[in-house]
Amino acid sequence: MEHPGTLVLIMALAVLAPLLGYATGRWLSVPVVIFEIVLGILVGPDVLGWAHHDQVIDALSDLGLSMLIFLAGYEIRFAEVRGATLRRGGGAWVLSFAAGLGVALLLSGADLAKSLVIGTALTSTALGAVLPILRDSGRLEGRFGSVVMAFGAVGEFGPIVAMALLFSGRSPGAASMVLAGFAAITVGAVFWAMRPRPPWFARIIAMTLHSSGQFAVRFVMLLLAGMLGLAHVFGLDTLLGAFAAGMLTRLVLQGSAPESSGEVLGRIEAIGFGFLVPFFYVVTGIDFDLAALLDGGRPLLLVPVFLLLFLLVRGVPAYLLAPRDLTGRAPRSALALFSSTCLPLVVAITAIGLDDKVIGTGEAAALVAAALVSVLTFPLLAFRLLRREEGGAGPEAPTRAAESGEAW
Repeated sequence: MEHPGTLVLIMALAVLAPLLGYATGRWLSVPVVIFEIVLGILVGPDVLGWAHHDQVIDALSDLGLSMLIFLAGYEIRFAEVRGATLRRGGGAWVLSFAAGLGVALLLSGADLAKSLVIGTALTSTALGAVLPILRDSGRLEGRFGSVVMAFGAVGEFGPIVAMALLFSGRSPGAASMVLAGFAAITVGAVFWAMRPRPPWFARIIAMTLHSSGQFAVRFVMLLLAGMLGLAHVFGLDTLLGAFAAGMLTRLVLQGSAPESSGEVLGRIEAIGFGFLVPFFYVVTGIDFDLAALLDGGRPLLLVPVFLLLFLLVRGVPAYLLAPRDLTGRAPRSALALFSSTCLPLVVAITAIGLDDKVIGTGEAAALVAAALVSVLTFPLLAFRLLRREEGGAGPEAPTRAAESGEAW
């Protein structure tokens, strides 16, 4: 390790972030991720210059992003999101992608490569940030929560598939064939996961849950590593493998050891939200090009433009295609706001665009800054609309930023 001091610094900031969230929670609910990224910017090269990259830092950050997408995939409840609701969510994302690509072509002067990066970023949903908010407010278990889950799942899975197809460097036909091969293996793994496990499987999970064996946690980590490796072998973005691993894990645990699945998930979340995910967000702040954002007027002016486009490109189709039983303007508007909340995939997509020299640092910084503002403002606005509809009698939004995992 070339910079052990940076590792200690990042973990110190990860500890400081929820403390700041708790301190400000009595006045304003600020997502912990905001503090993690802002603190990363503070110690990054454009401000204090204390943090430095090395291979270990980069590897842990990549694992953090993979764990975040894995946990989002785990949260998907197939029994609740399938059917017409999922089809409407898929239709809304297709409309979003068409609108995002069209808007991006106008912004980029018909530069197709740049438009694909910007357009895909405009269609993403931060399911991993939205679901903890809904869970802590008591709305995840109801109909509204299942609709948000369906639309958010497509908003996370769709951009990942688009990244695999469009950013792989292959021709569309070749990329589609590779993706189809990966999908076929994943479907086979799903059927395997849904088969009853032998009795010893549940017994060893229960026997080792409170011992050093930790069979279930090790098995889940094996699933994650295996799907990440499979995606790499196929030349696809590893986030696709992480998302698939999360879905497979839910099927295996719920089918074989439902009485232990909650506790197993708690331990996986402890690894993710306690270590790897905040590591990713702090490093995102360190990598954030603040100088490019503040240098000249255009990048800074693009921040409100991109924020508005998140709402128009992602939110409007969600509003229009919301299920018919989601009656009332407030729930549909709240669905649009939650669907427009984004960040992790925006960071990943802009990083790919920068690596491929497709977009400039100013545009990437403006996209990430707008995504940060979306995480800070859109959920708060959504809850305000829902409470107004309920006359103030419904469940409240979380009041303590530190009490709801990665997002709040």
